[in-house]
Amino acid sequence: MSDAVPEPAVQENGAGPEPEEAESGYEPAAPAPLGAPRTPTGNAEVDARLARLADADHLATDGHVEVYEDVHRG
Repeated sequence: MSDAVPEPAVQENGAGPEPEEAESGYEPAAPAPLGAPRTPTGNAEVDARLARLADADHLATDGHVEVYEDVHRG
C-alpha cells in the first residue's frame, strides 16, 4: 500500500486479520403496528381487503407474505 495507508497485519498462517464477531444475544424488535390509518373507501370489497392487511401488523416479516397473497387473491 502507500505510506498514508498502512497494510493490515498478517497472521503467521498467512491469513489477514480476523473479522470481529457479531455481538451475540441480538434479538430483533417484536412486531408492532405501524399506526398507518386505514380510512374506509366506501367500497365494501376494498375495505375488507384493507382490514385483512391489518392482520400483518402483529406478524414477523416472514408472515406478511401469506397475508399479502391472501389479499391479492381476493
